[in-house]
Amino acid sequence: MKLYLGIDVGSVSTNLVLMDERNQVLEFEYLRTRGQPIKAVQEGLKNMAPKLPGGTVVSGVGVTGSARSLVGVAVGADVVKNEITAHAVAADFAVPGVQTVLEIGGQDSKIIILRHGVVIDFAMNTVCAAGTGSFLDHQADRLGIAIEEFGSLALKNKNPAQIAGRCSVFAESDMIHKQQMGYGLEDIIAGLCDALVRNYLNNVGKGKEILAPVVFQGGVAANIGIKAAFEKALETEVIVPEHYHVMGAFGAAILARYTMEEKQETSSFRGFALSDLNYEAGTFVCDGCPNICEVVNLYLDGELLARWGGRCGKWENLELRPDSSLKT
Repeated sequence: MKLYLGIDVGSVSTNLVLMDERNQVLEFEYLRTRGQPIKAVQEGLKNMAPKLPGGTVVSGVGVTGSARSLVGVAVGADVVKNEITAHAVAADFAVPGVQTVLEIGGQDSKIIILRHGVVIDFAMNTVCAAGTGSFLDHQADRLGIAIEEFGSLALKNKNPAQIAGRCSVFAESDMIHKQQMGYGLEDIIAGLCDALVRNYLNNVGKGKEILAPVVFQGGVAANIGIKAAFEKALETEVIVPEHYHVMGAFGAAILARYTMEEKQETSSFRGFALSDLNYEAGTFVCDGCPNICEVVNLYLDGELLARWGGRCGKWENLELRPDSSLKT
Protein backbone atom coordinates (compact mmCIF):
# COMPACT_ATOMS: atom_id res chain seq x y z
CA MET A 1 0.00 0.00 0.00
CA LYS A 2 1.29 3.43 -0.96
CA LEU A 3 0.64 6.12 1.65
CA TYR A 4 0.83 9.89 1.28
CA LEU A 5 1.48 12.46 3.97
CA GLY A 6 0.11 16.00 3.96
CA ILE A 7 1.25 18.73 6.36
CA ASP A 8 -0.39 22.12 6.89
CA VAL A 9 1.58 24.45 9.16
CA GLY A 10 -0.28 27.61 10.13
CA SER A 11 0.24 30.31 12.73
CA VAL A 12 -2.19 28.69 15.19
CA SER A 13 -2.43 24.99 14.27
CA THR A 14 -0.29 22.35 12.61
CA ASN A 15 -2.15 19.49 10.92
CA LEU A 16 -0.92 16.20 9.49
CA VAL A 17 -2.91 13.75 7.36
CA LEU A 18 -1.86 10.30 6.20
CA MET A 19 -3.97 8.83 3.40
CA ASP A 20 -3.93 5.88 1.01
CA GLU A 21 -3.99 5.70 -2.78
CA ARG A 22 -7.77 6.20 -2.82
CA ASN A 23 -7.49 9.47 -0.89
CA GLN A 24 -8.94 7.82 2.22
CA VAL A 25 -7.67 9.41 5.43
CA LEU A 26 -6.09 6.78 7.67
CA GLU A 27 -4.65 8.97 10.44
CA PHE A 28 -4.52 12.65 11.24
CA GLU A 29 -3.01 14.92 13.89
CA TYR A 30 -4.23 18.37 14.93
CA LEU A 31 -1.78 20.32 17.12
CA ARG A 32 -1.04 23.87 18.27
CA THR A 33 1.93 25.45 16.48
CA ARG A 34 2.90 27.69 19.43
CA GLY A 35 5.37 29.63 17.27
CA GLN A 36 7.53 26.54 16.65
CA PRO A 37 6.42 24.98 13.35
CA ILE A 38 9.17 22.37 13.04
CA LYS A 39 8.72 21.16 16.61
CA ALA A 40 4.96 20.94 16.04
CA VAL A 41 5.51 18.77 12.95
CA GLN A 42 7.99 16.60 14.86
CA GLU A 43 5.43 16.13 17.62
CA GLY A 44 2.75 15.21 15.08
CA LEU A 45 4.98 12.62 13.41
CA LYS A 46 5.95 11.19 16.78
CA ASN A 47 2.27 10.81 17.73
CA MET A 48 1.38 9.30 14.36
CA ALA A 49 4.18 6.75 14.03
CA PRO A 50 2.99 4.22 16.70
CA LYS A 51 -0.46 4.05 15.08
CA LEU A 52 0.88 2.80 11.75
CA PRO A 53 1.44 -0.81 10.68
CA GLY A 54 5.01 -2.05 10.65
CA GLY A 55 6.88 -1.44 7.42
CA THR A 56 4.74 1.55 6.46
CA VAL A 57 6.30 3.43 3.54
CA VAL A 58 5.38 7.00 2.68
CA SER A 59 5.42 7.42 -1.10
CA GLY A 60 4.98 11.20 -1.14
CA VAL A 61 4.83 14.24 1.13
CA GLY A 62 3.10 17.55 0.48
CA VAL A 63 3.39 20.68 2.62
CA THR A 64 1.28 23.84 2.73
CA GLY A 65 0.61 26.69 5.15
CA SER A 66 2.41 29.85 6.20
CA ALA A 67 5.56 27.96 7.25
CA ARG A 68 5.57 25.65 4.23
CA SER A 69 9.04 26.63 2.95
CA LEU A 70 10.71 26.00 6.29
CA VAL A 71 8.89 22.75 7.03
CA GLY A 72 9.14 21.55 3.43
CA VAL A 73 12.93 21.53 3.62
CA ALA A 74 12.94 20.04 7.12
CA VAL A 75 10.77 17.01 6.27
CA GLY A 76 11.99 16.46 2.71
CA ALA A 77 8.73 17.40 0.98
CA ASP A 78 8.08 16.30 -2.58
CA VAL A 79 5.68 19.18 -3.25
CA VAL A 80 5.16 22.55 -1.54
CA LYS A 81 1.97 24.44 -2.40
CA ASN A 82 0.06 27.49 -1.17
CA GLU A 83 -3.03 27.15 1.04
CA ILE A 84 -5.47 28.20 -1.69
CA THR A 85 -4.49 25.30 -3.93
CA ALA A 86 -4.43 22.76 -1.08
CA HIS A 87 -7.84 23.73 0.32
CA ALA A 88 -9.40 23.81 -3.15
CA VAL A 89 -8.10 20.35 -4.07
CA ALA A 90 -9.36 18.85 -0.79
CA ALA A 91 -12.78 20.51 -1.10
CA ASP A 92 -13.19 19.33 -4.69
CA PHE A 93 -12.48 15.75 -3.66
CA ALA A 94 -14.79 15.88 -0.62
CA VAL A 95 -17.64 17.55 -2.53
CA PRO A 96 -17.27 16.99 -6.29
CA GLY A 97 -18.42 20.03 -8.23
CA VAL A 98 -17.95 22.43 -5.31
CA GLN A 99 -18.11 26.04 -6.53
CA THR A 100 -17.44 28.00 -3.33
CA VAL A 101 -15.13 27.26 -0.40
CA LEU A 102 -15.52 29.23 2.83
CA GLU A 103 -12.48 28.71 5.06
CA ILE A 104 -12.06 30.23 8.51
CA GLY A 105 -9.11 29.30 10.67
CA GLY A 106 -7.61 30.44 13.92
CA GLN A 107 -6.11 33.73 12.70
CA ASP A 108 -7.35 34.33 9.17
CA SER A 109 -10.10 33.56 6.71
CA LYS A 110 -10.36 33.03 2.98
CA ILE A 111 -12.84 32.38 0.20
CA ILE A 112 -12.10 30.29 -2.89
CA ILE A 113 -14.21 30.33 -6.05
CA LEU A 114 -14.02 27.26 -8.27
CA ARG A 115 -15.62 26.45 -11.59
CA HIS A 116 -15.31 22.95 -13.07
CA GLY A 117 -12.61 22.07 -10.53
CA VAL A 118 -10.43 25.08 -11.32
CA VAL A 119 -9.76 28.02 -8.98
CA ILE A 120 -10.82 31.19 -10.78
CA ASP A 121 -10.84 33.65 -7.87
CA PHE A 122 -10.00 33.90 -4.18
CA ALA A 123 -9.56 36.41 -1.38
CA MET A 124 -7.89 36.31 2.02
CA ASN A 125 -8.27 38.34 5.17
CA THR A 126 -5.26 38.33 7.48
CA VAL A 127 -5.81 41.77 9.02
CA CYS A 128 -9.05 41.73 11.04
CA ALA A 129 -9.53 39.04 13.70
CA ALA A 130 -13.34 39.31 13.72
CA GLY A 131 -14.84 35.92 12.95
CA THR A 132 -11.67 33.88 13.30
CA GLY A 133 -11.25 31.02 15.72
CA SER A 134 -9.11 32.99 18.16
CA PHE A 135 -11.76 35.74 18.41
CA LEU A 136 -14.55 33.22 19.02
CA ASP A 137 -12.44 31.47 21.67
CA HIS A 138 -11.94 34.80 23.42
CA GLN A 139 -15.63 35.68 23.35
CA ALA A 140 -16.66 32.25 24.62
CA ASP A 141 -14.21 32.62 27.49
CA ARG A 142 -15.50 36.12 28.28
CA LEU A 143 -19.09 34.84 28.31
CA GLY A 144 -18.08 31.97 30.58
CA ILE A 145 -18.98 29.13 28.22
CA ALA A 146 -17.00 26.37 26.51
CA ILE A 147 -16.34 27.05 22.84
CA GLU A 148 -17.83 23.60 22.10
CA GLU A 149 -21.19 24.88 23.41
CA PHE A 150 -21.11 28.12 21.41
CA GLY A 151 -22.95 26.85 18.32
CA SER A 152 -25.62 24.82 20.09
CA LEU A 153 -26.49 27.79 22.31
CA ALA A 154 -26.79 30.02 19.24
CA LEU A 155 -29.41 27.70 17.75
CA LYS A 156 -31.58 28.09 20.87
CA ASN A 157 -32.05 31.84 20.33
CA LYS A 158 -35.48 33.47 20.24
CA ASN A 159 -34.56 36.97 19.11
CA PRO A 160 -30.95 37.42 17.85
CA ALA A 161 -29.32 40.61 19.08
CA GLN A 162 -28.15 43.08 16.44
CA ILE A 163 -24.37 43.23 16.92
CA ALA A 164 -21.85 45.25 14.94
CA GLY A 165 -19.47 42.74 13.37
CA ARG A 166 -17.29 44.90 11.13
CA CYS A 167 -14.51 44.91 13.71
CA SER A 168 -13.56 42.65 16.62
CA VAL A 169 -13.30 45.63 18.97
CA PHE A 170 -16.74 46.98 17.98
CA ALA A 171 -18.27 43.50 18.20
CA GLU A 172 -17.01 42.95 21.73
CA SER A 173 -18.14 46.36 22.99
CA ASP A 174 -21.55 45.88 21.33
CA MET A 175 -21.94 42.48 23.01
CA ILE A 176 -21.28 44.06 26.39
CA HIS A 177 -23.88 46.74 25.62
CA LYS A 178 -26.47 44.12 24.65
CA GLN A 179 -25.81 42.23 27.89
CA GLN A 180 -26.41 45.43 29.83
CA MET A 181 -29.69 45.88 27.96
CA GLY A 182 -30.85 42.47 29.21
CA TYR A 183 -30.51 40.25 26.13
CA GLY A 184 -30.23 36.53 26.89
CA LEU A 185 -27.03 34.59 26.34
CA GLU A 186 -28.44 32.59 23.42
CA ASP A 187 -29.67 35.75 21.64
CA ILE A 188 -26.28 37.46 22.06
CA ILE A 189 -24.37 34.46 20.73
CA ALA A 190 -26.74 34.10 17.76
CA GLY A 191 -26.38 37.82 17.05
CA LEU A 192 -22.62 37.48 17.14
CA CYS A 193 -22.72 34.58 14.67
CA ASP A 194 -24.89 36.64 12.29
CA ALA A 195 -22.57 39.64 12.66
CA LEU A 196 -19.41 37.67 11.98
CA VAL A 197 -20.89 36.02 8.89
CA ARG A 198 -22.05 39.44 7.67
CA ASN A 199 -18.52 40.78 8.21
CA TYR A 200 -17.02 37.85 6.29
CA LEU A 201 -19.35 38.23 3.31
CA ASN A 202 -18.91 42.03 3.18
CA ASN A 203 -15.14 41.82 3.31
CA VAL A 204 -13.61 38.51 2.21
CA GLY A 205 -16.60 37.63 0.04
CA LYS A 206 -17.18 41.12 -1.37
CA GLY A 207 -17.74 41.03 -5.13
CA LYS A 208 -17.52 37.22 -5.29
CA GLU A 209 -20.13 35.12 -7.07
CA ILE A 210 -21.02 32.63 -4.34
CA LEU A 211 -22.70 29.62 -5.91
CA ALA A 212 -23.67 26.21 -4.54
CA PRO A 213 -22.36 23.70 -3.68
CA VAL A 214 -20.81 25.70 -0.82
CA VAL A 215 -18.24 23.99 1.42
CA PHE A 216 -17.30 25.35 4.86
CA GLN A 217 -13.95 24.25 6.27
CA GLY A 218 -11.35 25.27 8.82
CA GLY A 219 -11.58 25.01 12.59
CA VAL A 220 -14.55 27.39 12.83
CA ALA A 221 -16.63 25.02 10.69
CA ALA A 222 -17.17 23.00 13.88
CA ASN A 223 -19.34 25.88 15.14
CA ILE A 224 -22.89 24.97 14.07
CA GLY A 225 -24.02 28.49 14.95
CA ILE A 226 -21.72 30.01 12.32
CA LYS A 227 -22.78 27.33 9.80
CA ALA A 228 -26.45 28.17 10.40
CA ALA A 229 -25.72 31.89 10.05
CA PHE A 230 -24.03 31.26 6.68
CA GLU A 231 -27.01 29.21 5.48
CA LYS A 232 -29.40 31.97 6.50
CA ALA A 233 -27.34 34.68 4.80
CA LEU A 234 -26.66 32.72 1.59
CA GLU A 235 -30.06 31.00 1.47
CA THR A 236 -28.46 27.71 0.53
CA GLU A 237 -27.07 24.59 2.18
CA VAL A 238 -23.54 24.88 3.53
CA ILE A 239 -21.66 21.57 3.58
CA VAL A 240 -19.11 20.81 6.30
CA PRO A 241 -16.87 17.92 5.14
CA GLU A 242 -15.80 15.10 7.46
CA HIS A 243 -12.22 16.32 7.84
CA TYR A 244 -13.10 20.03 7.85
CA HIS A 245 -10.38 20.95 10.36
CA VAL A 246 -7.47 19.35 8.46
CA MET A 247 -8.47 20.08 4.86
CA GLY A 248 -5.25 21.96 4.10
CA ALA A 249 -3.17 18.93 5.07
CA PHE A 250 -5.59 16.64 3.23
CA GLY A 251 -5.19 18.71 0.07
CA ALA A 252 -1.39 18.66 0.45
CA ALA A 253 -1.48 14.85 0.67
CA ILE A 254 -3.61 14.63 -2.49
CA LEU A 255 -1.19 16.95 -4.31
CA ALA A 256 1.71 14.77 -3.15
CA ARG A 257 -0.02 11.73 -4.61
CA TYR A 258 -0.61 13.47 -7.95
CA THR A 259 3.01 14.66 -8.06
CA MET A 260 4.62 11.31 -7.23
CA GLU A 261 2.39 9.36 -9.62
CA GLU A 262 3.51 11.69 -12.38
CA LYS A 263 7.20 11.68 -11.43
CA GLN A 264 7.45 7.96 -10.74
CA GLU A 265 10.30 8.69 -8.30
CA THR A 266 11.15 7.77 -4.73
CA SER A 267 9.97 10.25 -2.12
CA SER A 268 12.47 12.61 -0.45
CA PHE A 269 10.68 12.18 2.90
CA ARG A 270 13.21 11.88 5.75
CA GLY A 271 11.02 9.42 7.63
CA PHE A 272 9.18 9.45 10.92
CA ALA A 273 12.52 9.32 12.71
CA LEU A 274 13.00 13.02 11.92
CA SER A 275 10.93 13.67 15.05
CA ASP A 276 14.16 13.00 16.99
CA LEU A 277 16.42 15.21 14.87
CA ASN A 278 17.71 18.58 16.03
CA TYR A 279 16.61 21.41 13.73
CA GLU A 280 17.48 25.05 14.26
CA ALA A 281 16.51 28.11 12.21
CA GLY A 282 18.28 31.46 12.18
CA THR A 283 18.40 34.59 10.06
CA PHE A 284 20.89 37.14 8.82
CA VAL A 285 20.59 40.35 6.82
CA CYS A 286 22.30 40.46 3.44
CA ASP A 287 23.70 43.96 2.80
CA GLY A 288 24.95 43.14 -0.69
CA CYS A 289 22.46 45.57 -2.28
CA PRO A 290 19.81 48.15 -1.26
CA ASN A 291 17.18 45.38 -0.86
CA ILE A 292 18.65 44.44 2.56
CA CYS A 293 17.03 40.98 2.47
CA GLU A 294 16.49 38.91 5.59
CA VAL A 295 17.78 35.43 4.75
CA VAL A 296 16.74 32.31 6.66
CA ASN A 297 19.22 29.55 7.50
CA LEU A 298 18.01 26.08 8.47
CA TYR A 299 20.41 23.78 10.29
CA LEU A 300 20.15 20.05 10.94
CA ASP A 301 22.34 18.86 13.82
CA GLY A 302 24.52 21.95 13.34
CA GLU A 303 24.97 21.49 9.58
CA LEU A 304 23.50 24.01 7.14
CA LEU A 305 20.58 22.36 5.39
CA ALA A 306 19.05 25.18 3.34
CA ARG A 307 18.68 28.94 3.12
CA TRP A 308 16.19 31.23 1.40
CA GLY A 309 14.58 34.68 1.61
CA GLY A 310 16.62 36.81 -0.79
CA ARG A 311 15.03 38.64 -3.70
CA CYS A 312 17.82 38.14 -6.21
CA GLY A 313 18.29 34.39 -5.78
CA LYS A 314 21.84 34.78 -4.46
CA TRP A 315 21.06 32.61 -1.44
CA GLU A 316 18.50 30.36 -3.10
CA ASN A 317 21.00 28.48 -5.25
CA LEU A 318 21.35 25.82 -2.57
CA GLU A 319 19.48 22.71 -3.60
CA LEU A 320 18.70 19.79 -1.30
CA ARG A 321 20.23 16.42 -2.15
CA PRO A 322 18.42 13.16 -1.31
CA ASP A 323 21.23 12.46 1.21
CA SER A 324 20.38 15.76 3.00
CA SER A 325 23.57 17.54 1.93
CA LEU A 326 23.68 20.69 -0.16
CA LYS A 327 24.91 21.45 -3.62
CA THR A 328 25.13 24.75 -5.49
